[in-house]
Amino acid sequence: MIRVIRVSGGARAVEQTGPEALSNCDGAEFCWIDLQDFDDGELHLLQQRFALHQLAIEDCTSTRPRPKLGAYDNHLFMMLTSMTVPAATRNPRFDELGMFLGERFVLTVHRKPLAAVDSIWKRALDDPHLIARGADYVCYTMIDLLMEETFPVLEHLAEQLLQVERTIVTHPDGTELARMLTLKRGLVSVRRVVAAERDMIATLVRWDTPLIREKNAIYYRDCYDHLVRAYEDINLERDLLGNAMDAYLSTVSNRLGTIMKQLTILSAIFLPPTFITSFFGQNFTALPFDSHTLFAVEVVTCLSLPAIMLYWFYRSGWMRSAGSKTFK
Repeated sequence: MIRVIRVSGGARAVEQTGPEALSNCDGAEFCWIDLQDFDDGELHLLQQRFALHQLAIEDCTSTRPRPKLGAYDNHLFMMLTSMTVPAATRNPRFDELGMFLGERFVLTVHRKPLAAVDSIWKRALDDPHLIARGADYVCYTMIDLLMEETFPVLEHLAEQLLQVERTIVTHPDGTELARMLTLKRGLVSVRRVVAAERDMIATLVRWDTPLIREKNAIYYRDCYDHLVRAYEDINLERDLLGNAMDAYLSTVSNRLGTIMKQLTILSAIFLPPTFITSFFGQNFTALPFDSHTLFAVEVVTCLSLPAIMLYWFYRSGWMRSAGSKTFK
């Protein structure tokens, strides 16, 4: 699908759709072409119309693109990433956006509908001052909105991490490790994108290109500051996630130690009766002290020794540290 915003002769922005709308961009003061769910023919048509470089076209059709910046004869090319958290999966989703910046045109190329593109598109139609500030400013607003999408994703991951921490402390159910590994994968994916975009924007603000005027270059530096802050937030969440994993492993170790202590106490309690009954239960014909009195002493000893040991364990604090539920 091809849609075009065109401004000519100082008039208001006009929206058109279809490949035939590209011919109206000749001689326009500003032209924004948005290509969504494209095929190779439509992309080739844009390449011929605006003399786009073949390397940039290949990046748009790549199955695994990454944030990238390229400078060519008459345009800049940027591969950006949109981040969202779908309600169905609750995991970060990444969609790519290829953007070409020329002196009087902006081209956006993406496979799936993007909320950031639709938002700036509507704003460009409603607010003539946005387009009046130049194609480089329209490009900045797009980059800035994509950068702002990073923070809700980080807030979502931070909220999930807080829930995992509360579960570990209050009532662990055995699913915490899987949830933390999922969070770790999400943070790694976000970090990879933010780090690449940070380096890309840092390179862009250092370039002395006529396509970005000095009065608008300050806005691109502001985007770089946003990415630096997002990268710092990611590192903070990674540290918190590492602490949560250490707390989980410590909890598992403490629980294992408690279970081993309980089993040790039970083994120690039943050891004396087991020894007495096994010793006097030998199949001898002439057993010493073979009398009813000895049998009574044996029974009393088997009952009294566990009771004495239980009292001693209780006074020593072993039963309380091991958990009183086992000995109720």
